[in-house]
Amino acid sequence: MSGRTLVISPNWIGDAVMAQPLLARLKALHPERPIDVLAPPAVAPVWRAVAEVDTVLETPFRHRALQLKERWKYARLLRARGYLDAYVLPNTIKYALIPWLAGIPRRVGYKGEMRYGLLNVMHHDDVPARPMMPFYAALAQHPSLPAPKDVARPSMRVAPELVLAACARHGIDTGNKLVVFAPGAEFGPAKRWPPRYFGALAEKIVQADPQAQVALLGSPKDRPTCDEVVAGAGAAAPNILNLAGATKLDEAAALIAQCDAVVTNDSGLMHIASGLNKPLVALYGPTDPRHTPPSSEFARWIWLHIECAPCQKRECPLGHHNCMEKLGPDLAWQELRPMLPTRAA
Repeated sequence: MSGRTLVISPNWIGDAVMAQPLLARLKALHPERPIDVLAPPAVAPVWRAVAEVDTVLETPFRHRALQLKERWKYARLLRARGYLDAYVLPNTIKYALIPWLAGIPRRVGYKGEMRYGLLNVMHHDDVPARPMMPFYAALAQHPSLPAPKDVARPSMRVAPELVLAACARHGIDTGNKLVVFAPGAEFGPAKRWPPRYFGALAEKIVQADPQAQVALLGSPKDRPTCDEVVAGAGAAAPNILNLAGATKLDEAAALIAQCDAVVTNDSGLMHIASGLNKPLVALYGPTDPRHTPPSSEFARWIWLHIECAPCQKRECPLGHHNCMEKLGPDLAWQELRPMLPTRAA
């Protein structure tokens, strides 16, 4: 049967990456059916790196605004694209309105904000802190079935020409070792490994290979944190490229595709690195790696799981941040060092 599938993306980068296995399952069910993804502009670059996606449509709506008139107008545009089904991944009413207003006959999603009628294939989620990849992948099957256990890891790709262009633009020498650090975390400061620890780890990398480069990635809001990383790197500071705020998400993904390894907090860039199957060390404190783990083949996560963790708070409610402060750079270096290649002289 001809027609298209619409997937409405989560609003977070990491969740979008973890939703890719759903699209792989949908494509396996209907290989002839193009899949479009409707995503916020900040998340759209994730979907442009997903092979199963035919077209990425960027949402024109303001964050947290209902904008009912605007959604109705946009739904009329979607109606003309001939969708047979829609998968609504955000749990809000306002995103479930779009396929309903567009007259898409089969509308799939979780109950969320009491979305009876807007969705006509309703899944229920009664498991707290469930792993996200099976959570999304389950939407490809009948709601009565248990969440799948054989979900493949997310898969993304960046075209080689985009990798080379990003490296040239940001001064990356592709002949030398490159380690990417992602010291920020949009969720809040509790997720962030101390910047001085990132700096100390950069020193260890450069001591082991004086030609190694360390690229710091993040949003403009992460720039002060990354400045602290450089300040804490001592003699390794000249080998560090502070690119926080200097790259768009598609460029950041291209640099991650080029690198030898990634060291990251629990963040969207961690999931980008996982989707690109890069070796990575993920640092967890107030969040639970069993819920949103890195999924690349050579991923290692470090979590001390102290008595007050996981608290899931944006800031440490006890004021000591021991879940991250007690996770020293030696622990991270112990996991990172075996991942780094030994380059020929």
